[in-house]
Amino acid sequence: MASGSLHVLVTAGPTREHLDPVRYLSNESSGRMGFEIARAAVEAGHRATLIAGPVHLETPPGVERVDVVSALDMLAALEEHFPRADAIYMAAAVGDFRPRERLDGKWKKKEEGGAPAVLELVENPDLLRTITRDKGDRKVIAFALETADGERRAAAKLVRKNADWIVLNGASALNAPESSVTVFDADGALWSAEGCPKRETAARLIQLIGPHGPTPS
Repeated sequence: MASGSLHVLVTAGPTREHLDPVRYLSNESSGRMGFEIARAAVEAGHRATLIAGPVHLETPPGVERVDVVSALDMLAALEEHFPRADAIYMAAAVGDFRPRERLDGKWKKKEEGGAPAVLELVENPDLLRTITRDKGDRKVIAFALETADGERRAAAKLVRKNADWIVLNGASALNAPESSVTVFDADGALWSAEGCPKRETAARLIQLIGPHGPTPS
C-alpha cells in the first residue's frame, strides 16, 4: 500500500431477509454508488474492501469483495473488517426488518385458505450505530435516502450514527446511474451535486477522507 493511503471499507446494495427458501423482503438498491466509491478509493491509491449485498455488478479492479445476503450477514462482515479500516462508507440499503421465522420449506399459506396472511417481523440491528460505538479515529460516512423532510432527518441521523458526514439522496437514486446528493457535516451542508453520474459523485466523496493518490517516491 502506498504511503499515506488508507484502508477504506464500503458497503453496497440491498439485503435480502428471507421468509423461506424462495421468498424474501428486499429493496430497489442496485449497489452502484457503493461499487463506484470502492472503485474511486482504489483509483485514489487506497485499499478498498467492499461488503456487497446481492447485486449483479462486477467487482472493480483492485477491490477486495465480501458477498453477503442478509443484514445479519452484513453486520458480521462489518464486525470483522471495521476494526482494521481507517474509514467506512455505509452506502448499503440495509433492510430494517426481517421475518421472525425463516421457514425450511416454501410457505403454503394460500393452501390454508380463510384468514388473511400475517407476516410477523422483527427489527434488524442498526448496523452502523452498532459498529461505531468503537469508532476511535475512523472516519464514518453515512447515507440517508429520504422522501420527505430530508435535511432534518439526515442531520438527526448524522448524530445518531456517530458519523462525520452524511450523504442525503432521494428515491430517484435507486437503480439509476445518476443521483442528486447533498453532503452534510455537523455544521450543515457542505456541497451538492445535481443529477451527476455516480462515478463522479463517488470520486468527490472519496476526497472527504483526505488527500488522495499515491505519495510520490
